[in-house]
Amino acid sequence: MPGPFATLTRMCRNIRCLHNFEPATTDDEVREAALQFVRKVSGSTHPSRANAAAFEAAIDEIAFATRRMLDQLVTNAPPKTREAEAVKGRARHEKRMEREVRIRTGAGAGASA
Repeated sequence: MPGPFATLTRMCRNIRCLHNFEPATTDDEVREAALQFVRKVSGSTHPSRANAAAFEAAIDEIAFATRRMLDQLVTNAPPKTREAEAVKGRARHEKRMEREVRIRTGAGAGASA
């Protein structure tokens, strides 16, 4: 049975790295990441009326904790730009799509992906 952190090796593609950007990560970006996290954990993109308060409270708490953590993190690495990260993301997407095509068409059978 995998350990409790086994699933941390693959991050949800919708949750983006927010640390070490120039210009700095905005509160809106932090809240969007918190929303994605709550959606993933709850299994719901839109809560029922009965769960709306709990859903919103979780988003607020996670956004607050995320902002606090980001403000405390330090690094010697040069800041990243959103444009460069977007280019890297598109390249990863293209690679995934090429792999998917190979799998679905049987091309490259026996070759490592």
